[in-house]
Amino acid sequence: MGQDSVDIRELIARLNANERLRQSSHFSTGVYRDEPIVRTGRQMANYLPDRYREMRRISRWQERSGEARGRWLSEAELFYRQARFMEDFEDDCPYHGRFASYYPTYNDMSDRQLRGYFTWRAAVRRGEVRETNLSFACIYLYELLNGIGWKDPADGFAKIREFWRAYRAFDTGIDRNARVWLHDFAIYHALDPELLADDPVRKLDLELIGIARAFEPYDPPLRSWLSAANSNAAEEPEPAGTPGAQTRRRNNAPALPLPPDTASEQRMFDAIAAHAGYRVDHSRLYAEHPDDFRHVLCAVFVRMLTYYRKNRSHGLVESSFGEEAEMGYTMFGSAVFFEEQPHADADYELDPIHRYRCRGGLWTCRRIYGGQGRSKSWGEIARAVDGRLRQALGFEPTLTDAACPKYLAKIIDREIDAWLAWKRDHAPRVIDIDLSKLSGIRTAAAETREALLVDEEREDEGAGDQPEPLRTERADEPRAQTVLAGAAPRAVCGTAREAHRPSPSEAVQTEQAAPACSGEKEDVERQLDLRGPSGIGVVGQGRSGAAVAPAVSLAEDELAYLRALLCGEMPVVPAGASEDLLVDGINEKLFDLLGDTAIEFGAEGPCLIDDYRDDVRELMQP
Repeated sequence: MGQDSVDIRELIARLNANERLRQSSHFSTGVYRDEPIVRTGRQMANYLPDRYREMRRISRWQERSGEARGRWLSEAELFYRQARFMEDFEDDCPYHGRFASYYPTYNDMSDRQLRGYFTWRAAVRRGEVRETNLSFACIYLYELLNGIGWKDPADGFAKIREFWRAYRAFDTGIDRNARVWLHDFAIYHALDPELLADDPVRKLDLELIGIARAFEPYDPPLRSWLSAANSNAAEEPEPAGTPGAQTRRRNNAPALPLPPDTASEQRMFDAIAAHAGYRVDHSRLYAEHPDDFRHVLCAVFVRMLTYYRKNRSHGLVESSFGEEAEMGYTMFGSAVFFEEQPHADADYELDPIHRYRCRGGLWTCRRIYGGQGRSKSWGEIARAVDGRLRQALGFEPTLTDAACPKYLAKIIDREIDAWLAWKRDHAPRVIDIDLSKLSGIRTAAAETREALLVDEEREDEGAGDQPEPLRTERADEPRAQTVLAGAAPRAVCGTAREAHRPSPSEAVQTEQAAPACSGEKEDVERQLDLRGPSGIGVVGQGRSGAAVAPAVSLAEDELAYLRALLCGEMPVVPAGASEDLLVDGINEKLFDLLGDTAIEFGAEGPCLIDDYRDDVRELMQP
């Protein structure tokens, strides 16, 4: 017996030496001399620390000092007061039973369940989220919503979000309420809206804004949706190519401008693909004919915008996704939540079409109320377009069940016909070159050239070791030659053929050295009337040396302009004259000489083409 008593004392000393066990709620600081130090298992199961008894003493009935009558606390206020009292309490008595309750509070739990909850909560605050009853998880979220367990709203938001993401791995049923409470927590405490970037409600709002922006140029009443985002939209000019009001478009004109504005159409197509019940982006027709399907689908939706404004009480977008309205709002609905003081007046904008207002502690919400997700009516329109466009293009397989009302079929067919007609009119020209016939063309060209040659040309060509290669120019095309004014082109005596083109000085020397040919010179001048006004004459000369082109003359200002270009100086344009007209006149007069433009305008102004600089220099020699 003595040995047993020693073992008990050692056990007690060992328990007291453990810091964590010594501070646990299992041990009280009080000393009970009339109670046994060690309890049995049954006694420990029924043991309840004093902190719980004190919490349960918080009565629903509250006496008012100085008044004869008190008041009853609501369930939310009682939970709030008890939660404040137990805010820092921890226990170490796990509970593995079942607990389920609607709007659970501490009062709904037994003593063992209470101890199990605060044991589980202590682990959660240490970062160990364990699977338990969903009602425990709700009570923990109630505490955070009521300001229990965090130091500032940003910390509270983070704790709610982290716990929700961790616990949903055990039970996704928490999503239904936790998502809404997290949304309301950010609004109630005026946190940054970007914290709710992944909130489904905000995502839907941004999608609706995208729809309105995509269709607003073709349906101006949608601008009311974008009153905050597009506050200056009425002052901005209407972009080019935008039809604007539907009344300005002719009934027989295409709904969308042609050629198509791909960027604008893609925005509309993306909005339709994201919200139509029929997945247009998964269509086989779109995969093989994206331009055809995108343009016709967007054009039909633009037509439907006009149709709904004219024949329905609401527009196409409003009918599918709801109208903007302001309604009363309850913060933290379906949660046990209590405010010690009413919330101050506040205005909170989640996004341009979703705003909250608090006045006198009462909240209202202004947003788009209506259907969420994909629109069935949009899906029916998109499927009808897919089916009828397949028939028009002869695309297989066809959609046999893509039936639609007659008015919709008429709109679709009109846009299909307009699009296909525009494609036919603007189809690229196809040029098919048969390379196998090139050899025949070369042979025919050689035969034609041979037939045009005179006997002397054949003899000259036969004298060479190698035959002259086929030239790209015509063999009988005259080559231009320049001579001074009043001088005749170099005459050819006999049948000898010139091998080079003479310069103007050589032409004068030839005239003096060959008086026997002067008669021929005068005959040529009479025939071609070379003696014109003062200036420089330009005469063409063929292979035989005879003049074959009429003479042209350059005026003094044109000569001065050319001289300045040759010297690399800035040419001077006479007063009152246009430089463009002056250059055009020079190029036109020199065309017979060069067969091309002599002066062109570059980045630094007019300049002579290098290939013709020597010809013009010979022309300018005295």
